[in-house]
Amino acid sequence: MIKGGSMPSFRLVEMTPSAMSALAVGDIPAASAELGVSLTEHFVGDDLRYLWRYRVALRATAPDQPQGRVWAVVSEPDGEVVGHGGFQTPASDQGTIEISYSVAPAARRRGWGKAIATELLHRAADEGARTVRAAVSPDNTASLAIISAIGFHRTGEQWDEKDGRELVFERPITDRP
Repeated sequence: MIKGGSMPSFRLVEMTPSAMSALAVGDIPAASAELGVSLTEHFVGDDLRYLWRYRVALRATAPDQPQGRVWAVVSEPDGEVVGHGGFQTPASDQGTIEISYSVAPAARRRGWGKAIATELLHRAADEGARTVRAAVSPDNTASLAIISAIGFHRTGEQWDEKDGRELVFERPITDRP
């Protein structure tokens, strides 16, 4: 279990390729059974099925690397699955890893986004990353506030085929957040 001051307590359950494949076709019961936790519609809502297909493909390219790794975030001690987070892209030659995370609607505004993003920073550092990157929709005020609070700085913007305009932020790993 992960505890951290004012951060909520949680545990991470790594999403297996089988669970992600099940989610890619909308089979929440199979993915839940594979992981031993009760996933919710949040894991396939908002057309997230493409994300699971993408991450399964990423994991297949280099199973021993961080790319495509994702975890379900389970609140403790109640066992509620409150969201997920992971590494969105392979590490660049410069040691940059991109993170992404999502909080289930019922769990929002309770500190979960910050807890997940902070844990991803720790894990990226453990993977040897020198910089962590996040791409955020300019309309996502909650995520913009979270990444600002944990030390990210805007470095530019990009166009994503699926998500449209995104603001790009980075944070060097100089010490643990």
